Amino acid sequence: MSSWRKAAKSNQKVHRERAQPAAREHLGLLEKKKDYKARANDQHQKDATLKSLRRRALNKNPDEFYHHMINSRIEKGEHHELEKQEDEFTADQLKLMKTQDLKYVTMKRTMESNKIQRLQSQLHMTDVVNGMPNKHVFFVEDEEEAANFDLAKRLDTHPSLIDRRTNRPRMSDLAGRLDLHTVEPKDIERLNQQRDLSYRELKRRIEREKELAVVQKTLELKRALKEKRLTQPKRIRRGTATRAPVYKFCYERKR
Repeated sequence: MSSWRKAAKSNQKVHRERAQPAAREHLGLLEKKKDYKARANDQHQKDATLKSLRRRALNKNPDEFYHHMINSRIEKGEHHELEKQEDEFTADQLKLMKTQDLKYVTMKRTMESNKIQRLQSQLHMTDVVNGMPNKHVFFVEDEEEAANFDLAKRLDTHPSLIDRRTNRPRMSDLAGRLDLHTVEPKDIERLNQQRDLSYRELKRRIEREKELAVVQKTLELKRALKEKRLTQPKRIRRGTATRAPVYKFCYERKR
């Protein structure tokens, strides 16, 4: 029986697919059945999608709230997506976050803090202390003494040093101990310039330390956000150049 089937197949007609006629060769290859099926399935899928969208549009409740309402706007009949407010950082902060790791930022911040403490211990911030308002009450015996009251004489100091809260020596202590004529004006000017430079350096380092603190907190937060959690943290405040973003984490019981 099997030999008969083999012999019957040898005499069967070979069915070949019809080729593109010579008059239509300029239109390309003749479309085959598989090409037609692929094109038909694609068209049916698009028609089904449009039908589903039309049904959703008809069944939509115009009074129902959608989160996309607050993220989009229609202006002059055109639909516009609102730009999301991303975290604002300076160019140096973004570059540092992309190129350096958390350990490096922590090390640099520690170095800046140590330098700030050293400068503050040298400068003592006397100008800031003297600039703060001060109140000192003196009691006198009668109105005549109050009218003739001399503050410099009462404090036993020079009149130009009355506004100082610190480093205000008494005239009795300076008598015979310091000769002001021996101090050159150039030396005083040079010392004042050095003090101003030190204050400027202190200001720059304080600002630098604040920027590094923001970068450090942001990197720590990004590392915490990458951890797998059951519920995603919710952002409360976006980050700025002076403040790291704030997220609210849901408490998860440890196993």
